[in-house]
Amino acid sequence: MQLLLKGGRLIDPPTGRDEALDILVTDGRIERIGKNLSESTAQVIELRGKVIAPGFIDMHVHFREPGYEYKESIASGCEAAAAGGFTAVCCMPNTNPPIDDESIVHFIHARSRVALGGLVDVYPIGAVTAGRKGEHLARLAELSAAGAVAFSDDGESVYDAELMRRALEYSAMFKKPIIQHAEEPSLTKGGVANEGYPSVSLGLPPMPRIAEEIMVARDIRLAEYTGGQYHVAHVSAAQTLDHIRNAKAKGLPVTCEVTPHHYTLIDEALSSFDTNTKMNPPLRTRDDVEAMKAGLKDGVIDAIATDHAPHSYDEKEVEFAQAPFGIIGLETALGLAVTELVRKNVLSLYQLVEKLSTNPRRLLHLPTIVIAEGEEANLTIFDPGAEWVVDPSLFRSLARNTPFGGMRLVGKPIGILNNGRAFWS
Repeated sequence: MQLLLKGGRLIDPPTGRDEALDILVTDGRIERIGKNLSESTAQVIELRGKVIAPGFIDMHVHFREPGYEYKESIASGCEAAAAGGFTAVCCMPNTNPPIDDESIVHFIHARSRVALGGLVDVYPIGAVTAGRKGEHLARLAELSAAGAVAFSDDGESVYDAELMRRALEYSAMFKKPIIQHAEEPSLTKGGVANEGYPSVSLGLPPMPRIAEEIMVARDIRLAEYTGGQYHVAHVSAAQTLDHIRNAKAKGLPVTCEVTPHHYTLIDEALSSFDTNTKMNPPLRTRDDVEAMKAGLKDGVIDAIATDHAPHSYDEKEVEFAQAPFGIIGLETALGLAVTELVRKNVLSLYQLVEKLSTNPRRLLHLPTIVIAEGEEANLTIFDPGAEWVVDPSLFRSLARNTPFGGMRLVGKPIGILNNGRAFWS
């Protein structure tokens, strides 16, 4: 394989480069970088007006294998990731069995090496507690040695303060973050929607914002006490960001991510009773959405992650209260980010690349992607001006549970290069 990427705008935050360049890739390695390159034997890909970036990573996805392959397998998840412009993903441990044992880590690695020929790197996130039951710690040392890049009970919070303390202490020895699904369960039991006028008017059991806020406040104190690295998954409430902002100001190892649906949709969308608007944490208010955008702009929010949560049609096609939480997001993430953030002057394209590539890798202690001659090509290529309409029937994912069907977006992946392979959308 020899590709000549012509005239693309290279945005590379690790080096600070932001300029139009040609890149010659031979057998998966960057052979030359410069202007006006030519190579008679190469396939030329004209990229003027397009962006070349270090490969995107989604640090929060749910690939349902093992146990729930009818929702999403590792193979179909990798195809969805590639179509969305991601060269890497981190898969959460709420599988069956959960990722609380090193054998499951090895299984996921083995399956991902087969999917698309190993094009997409899949990094497992190990469970914090055995069986994700919140009773005692999982085998964190063994999980880390097997290749788990972080620990989380996502889908459930680590609500026991003593367990969270010990998890932060142990994980610090391996330089791995604890990723918390921040929710005080006694405040949200039976809840399905944000507590507010829409939930009251629709008769939906509430999930108040304070359930997220007080859990984060508690955990930050524990992180300060232990020195452990703490990451908040899918932040959704304005007050949560205030706690994180204060922690960062004190120099604490506290980071967070936000999903596209939490900076795009508000709880008024529930009036349709579309179960694709049911997620956890739930859609919040317009003020919360604006706070998420402000947090992205001022840097309090480190990363954008999708919380890609596939479910079958039958599972979602039930009464709202009975439907499972979650939506898919890999194939709409870039379009929503450009449409809602770049086009509305919340982030520049340079800052967007940081949120989707550089920052997640940094906080997970993964190797920085080096775009230089002689290095392996790990690249995401996208068109920031392409307009398209979301058609779930065309998704590579096995699932179709998205609230964005029919939405017109700007910004579309063109392709990815990684591990000596290429994928073109």
